[in-house]
Amino acid sequence: MMQSVDVAIIGGGMVGLTLAAALADTELRVAVIEGKLPEQELAPLPDLRVSALSRASERILRRVGAWSGIESRRLSPYGKMQVWEQDSFASIEFDAARLAQPNLGHIVENRVIQLALLERIKQLPNVTLLAPEHCQNIAFGESEAWLNLASGKSLTAKLVVGADGANSWVRNQLDIPLTHWDYGHSAIVANIRCSEAHQQTARQVFRPQGPLAFLPLADKDLCSIVWSVPPLKAELLCDMSDEEFNKELTAAFDNRLGLCQVEGERQAFPLRMRYARDFVRDRVVLVGDAAHTIHPLAGQGVNLGLLDAASLAQELKSLWQQEQDIGKKANLRQYERWRKAEAAKMITAMQAFRDLFDGSNPAKKLVRDIGLFIADKAPGVKDEFMRRALGLTGDLPDLAKP
Repeated sequence: MMQSVDVAIIGGGMVGLTLAAALADTELRVAVIEGKLPEQELAPLPDLRVSALSRASERILRRVGAWSGIESRRLSPYGKMQVWEQDSFASIEFDAARLAQPNLGHIVENRVIQLALLERIKQLPNVTLLAPEHCQNIAFGESEAWLNLASGKSLTAKLVVGADGANSWVRNQLDIPLTHWDYGHSAIVANIRCSEAHQQTARQVFRPQGPLAFLPLADKDLCSIVWSVPPLKAELLCDMSDEEFNKELTAAFDNRLGLCQVEGERQAFPLRMRYARDFVRDRVVLVGDAAHTIHPLAGQGVNLGLLDAASLAQELKSLWQQEQDIGKKANLRQYERWRKAEAAKMITAMQAFRDLFDGSNPAKKLVRDIGLFIADKAPGVKDEFMRRALGLTGDLPDLAKP
């Protein structure tokens, strides 16, 4: 059985589904191919994988009709952010009220975002969800791509979108080279019950071995942590008893929220930077982690991916209205230039930030201490940083603009 669509999105995660939902008001026929659907029922304890959604991401998700589904499930707004360096006078604090904003963002489980988007696209007449389903091979002609699926179905599409994550099948099929490096760290994620309330404040401490972030969740004393440490240390921390881990964590966090108690499991995953040499080929576009992955230092990975989705939707709508070929590489160069530039800026900024706070060299420590102090006190510097992080300024797609 052969089905013809205009856009075939490989990957039904947050970014792929956002793209599908963003094409709702078009005549484009869209198929989303996803290997595994998420469990519908949420457990009392939040999932380990969460995202810090910026204002730009919130706008995108509102405008594609998914935000109400997130609100009806579970989310946690945060109004302040505190950042400091261990054993130092360096610190900086951000406050939403200073920018006349209701909050600085929301901490949301990745599965909650995915479920809300799935709920939305099931309402769209121009979107077909094929799940659970896998692509087995892909071939290209002059004006379309052919996809053979594991179920025996076949698809033709004018454009194939690789939204299938860091180890992208689509990217690998086309042998698109990667610029990549290992950060030499693993991130430990866990849910932590604190003896003091988090007061809807995100906190991050820079330690010689790597940063540790506490992200506030819906319960007033529950946080999600992202703890960046060398791989061997990550193994040790994951193998410790809960009691030993709690002591290590409380000390590492300078006892800022009192005694920390882990709830549920701990997981560690390696941190790597990836940047695809091409975001666009004839009949193929990469979005989200398939195109780039960055250090979780500032929690911008998912936000970058959602901006990819909104930007690509904008370009595809424009091409369609002009009756242009939506799969032709020359027609998609604007998207590629736009998103490669934004991803490169973010990768460079995260690497510079990470390098600055890496290690305990006294000269480097003095530089960053003075830098943080100036950034905290100098008029406008802190506010501009937060406007950019929130998505209030910058080269934004229409769906993300105020």
